[in-house]
Amino acid sequence: MKKFTCLLAVFICMFTVFLTACGKKDDNTIRISEVTHSLFYAPMYVAINNGYFEDEGLKIELTNAGGSDTVMSSLISNSADVGLMGPESCVYVRNNGMENAPVIFAQLTACDGSFLVGRTGENDNFNWADLKGKHIIAGRKGGMPAMTLQYILEKNYGFTTGAVGEDVDVILDTSIAFNLTSSSFVAGTGDYCTMFDPTASQCEFDSTGVIVAALGEEVSDVPYTCFVATQDYLNSNSDKLDKFMSALKKGYDYIIKASDDEILSALKPSFSTTSDALILASVKNYIRIGAYADSFVLKESSWNNLLDIIDNAGELTSRVAYNDAVNTSFATKVYA
Repeated sequence: MKKFTCLLAVFICMFTVFLTACGKKDDNTIRISEVTHSLFYAPMYVAINNGYFEDEGLKIELTNAGGSDTVMSSLISNSADVGLMGPESCVYVRNNGMENAPVIFAQLTACDGSFLVGRTGENDNFNWADLKGKHIIAGRKGGMPAMTLQYILEKNYGFTTGAVGEDVDVILDTSIAFNLTSSSFVAGTGDYCTMFDPTASQCEFDSTGVIVAALGEEVSDVPYTCFVATQDYLNSNSDKLDKFMSALKKGYDYIIKASDDEILSALKPSFSTTSDALILASVKNYIRIGAYADSFVLKESSWNNLLDIIDNAGELTSRVAYNDAVNTSFATKVYA
């Protein structure tokens, strides 16, 4: 009996160790939940595919959440370490009273990455003033593409905007699900539609639409997509995040100076079903408008620009203090 008890004790200990080992996450792994999979985030994919994270001793596990709200949920539930998402979500959770809300530690994009796409043959000499009386598919309510477009139309051009059926200068249609906006436009809904690349360029390739303007050229210096983590994660993984930022900067430096062949070599593994021509067109569009942030340090002035856009859309309960939502210590180090 004594022998059996000893063997049982040994078995329990071994089983416990086994379970612990299975449940333990690799200390060198960073689980990233991205809001969507887009060439708008090219510097990160370059860092992955060119082995810059691996050179730093890091392994990246990347999952597509399909929305900033889902990314935020992943962070809060600890099913992701880092979120790549719109910073407006950090504003919303704080406005809803969440304590110890996740913190922004770097920005990846520095302006709106969506393009205004119009009908082919109707926009040879596009002017923003031509949008009066038009119906624009703008994305989801409270999302940055719709709010940025509203800000541009109201602040830059003095238009009134509203939903379908309202007596306004420009209809901003936020009733269509984000993943259906481009297909709805191609099917005939609306006069214009906001689209990210490569979708916008695909419309031009297919002659189903034409890019008439870049929203990022109308409102710049906005932290459109950021890396976010809980404060606990930041506190416990400073060395890992320093390495993360170093690899990410190598990705940015590469994409800005790369030749066409180098761009394709670095991005094709992440966009295997996207044509070479479409990858190149998209990346060049984003470089042209300065979409890839030349500094990962989110400035207070940029943060205030973001709050102004959200406030103008009527989605801001109260202004969130920059120092409460942003930690620049990691991003700053890569420029020292």
